[in-house]
Amino acid sequence: MHRNILLILLVLAFSCSKEVQKIDRKALVSRHNVEVATIDSLSSLTVGNGKFAFTVDATGLQSFPEYYEPGVPLGTQSEWGWHTSLNPENLLFEETLKPYNFNGNENSLYAVQIKEPERNNKAVEYYRSNPHRLQLGNIGLQIMLSDGTEAKPEDIEEINQELNLWTGKIESTFSVEGIPVHVSTYCDSEKDAISFQVQSPLINLKRLKIKLRFPYPTINFLDKGANYTNSALHETILTSQDDHQHSFHRKLDNDQYEVKSFCNVKTEVSKIEDHYYSFLPEAEERFEMTVEFSPIANEEQILTYEEIEQSSIEGWEKFWLSGAAIDFSACTDERAFELERRVILSQYLTKTQCAGNYPIQETGLTFNSWYGKPHMEMYWWHAAHFAFWNRTEFLEKSMNWYFGAFENARKIAERQGYKGVRWQKMTDHENGEAPSSVGSFLIWQQPHVIYLAELIYRNNPSKANLEKFQQLIFATADFMASFPNYDEINDRYVLGKGIIPAQECFNPLETFNAPLELAYWKWGLQTAQKWRERLNLEPDTAWQLVIDKLSPLAQKDGVYLAAENAVDSYSATSKYTIDHPAVLGAYCMFPNDDYVDLGVMNKTFDVVDKAWTWDHTWGWDFPMEAMTATRLNRPEDAIKALFRDETKNVYLPNGHNYQTDRLTIYLPGNGGLLSAVAMMCAGYDGSEIENPGFPKDGKWNIKWEGLKKMP
Repeated sequence: MHRNILLILLVLAFSCSKEVQKIDRKALVSRHNVEVATIDSLSSLTVGNGKFAFTVDATGLQSFPEYYEPGVPLGTQSEWGWHTSLNPENLLFEETLKPYNFNGNENSLYAVQIKEPERNNKAVEYYRSNPHRLQLGNIGLQIMLSDGTEAKPEDIEEINQELNLWTGKIESTFSVEGIPVHVSTYCDSEKDAISFQVQSPLINLKRLKIKLRFPYPTINFLDKGANYTNSALHETILTSQDDHQHSFHRKLDNDQYEVKSFCNVKTEVSKIEDHYYSFLPEAEERFEMTVEFSPIANEEQILTYEEIEQSSIEGWEKFWLSGAAIDFSACTDERAFELERRVILSQYLTKTQCAGNYPIQETGLTFNSWYGKPHMEMYWWHAAHFAFWNRTEFLEKSMNWYFGAFENARKIAERQGYKGVRWQKMTDHENGEAPSSVGSFLIWQQPHVIYLAELIYRNNPSKANLEKFQQLIFATADFMASFPNYDEINDRYVLGKGIIPAQECFNPLETFNAPLELAYWKWGLQTAQKWRERLNLEPDTAWQLVIDKLSPLAQKDGVYLAAENAVDSYSATSKYTIDHPAVLGAYCMFPNDDYVDLGVMNKTFDVVDKAWTWDHTWGWDFPMEAMTATRLNRPEDAIKALFRDETKNVYLPNGHNYQTDRLTIYLPGNGGLLSAVAMMCAGYDGSEIENPGFPKDGKWNIKWEGLKKMP
């Protein structure tokens, strides 16, 4: 009897202790609030909701866009905001196509960067750069000094700025000529709207205004939102106004959008020049203002500051309390706090910029790289982590892109002589294909749709999900089965020629059987067969033939090669030790224990570690290496990978993964980090070790909850 009571008490005590161990998510998140104390172009902060983002300088608004242009620019971007230049010469996409003869398919047409003749080159440049994502407008403070000149960045003093991650609030305090200014900035959790409150004696002195300025797209590879030339090429019309509300109509060629503002006090608007307006609020020391962007005019009442404040607070609390969490506070390894900071800030950044209804570009909703176009081989790195962190709904939203892109993808496969669908690499919101002498030969974006649909199904194994993604998966697998070339002599299927691997330094005319692509091809087709089984369908014989006879991973001296044609992959004179170390990717995101020899992969890992030119890699390469190390039961190497001392593995104070002076942020690095750390904690199918990616030296006492295993 007493033993039974004691047992009950012990069970209750254990249950209570488990409840106590639950992670204090607010404390976890809040200890990584970002603080800024200087005018620093690499310390811009962002508010956003996943489909719209607004990036600010140390004033809490976009007061100095030219100054911040070389760093992390002050962007205002949305998922709907695109512009297409006029095409007066009627350049045709077909003029970007060049015939190739690969693997028995004669005159397969690929959209590439043709230099001659001139008209074809013009077509290439037009379809690479169009459509391009828009910077919707700059909203900043215009502060006048006592001598009547406008304040410059060097006049902003006593800066104390904080991004509150739990509420999505940016609070900015500073002074100008000793006079304090306080700005609070929020983004609505749903609408493309920001709101801010400004407090300062400068308001009553008529020395503080709000400026609204509309840049023109550069139509270049990069657009950092500060091009104030070309004023004759676009229109900004103040269409309506009263004491509190003002509406602007924006027109760029055949594209247009609306901008509305609301101020809680009477406001006088003045036109400074074309596309440049200032707002003078009639207040003593405080006013509030909301600015909303929309693709079409609407009559809805614009939200107030208090409404957007409440929306932000509720939206972010809901986000942080959902899904998974990892707490490193009990760890004694000196790197643990920095890893936790990167993880928390990466969640914030990917939620603000990668959680919308479309795949996103590599620089998110901050500034344009590659004309603002998403790269579909990067989609895994942007979005897979949402499923591992048990926030699958964000992955599901952007996965809908594939349904709209299906018909164009089918046409690409058809014109190249293949079955099914060949997914676009560099694309846009209209599912176009951008001409590229690299992208048109990439293939590792193909299995992503199978992998990501599999993650959605694993987290919600419903018949509805099976039926929803069936067409996408089966058509993708049809292409994957028809793409390899049958080698009669060796009775095998060869992947290539005519491919550029994830390691993009290869010539498509020579390259075949790259390891990541081979392993992903096999896993993808095997998974597609599983979907047929789940749907009570017979296995597809064409798919199975390729699964059974796909070429093995090429190796030399017990080390996997970067491609079968790259026999000098790791020699001192090799040209193949730059760019992504994609050979490690063959045992990274997916299992292939029946295909990848672990002894050979371990030896390959050692060779790559020593031979690779690590300063010539990219931000997602370090998480990729960490995931491979985790599968190989090399936790010390997993941590080493995440903390390699390389420029492209730097995480700025705002959490962004820095790459180069040109590409100052890189969200695939943030998304990859989240996937890697989730796997290092929760493991993968078949793993039984607790926290398999972390050393067992007593220094990594990690608490986590809610994570999902990787396949």
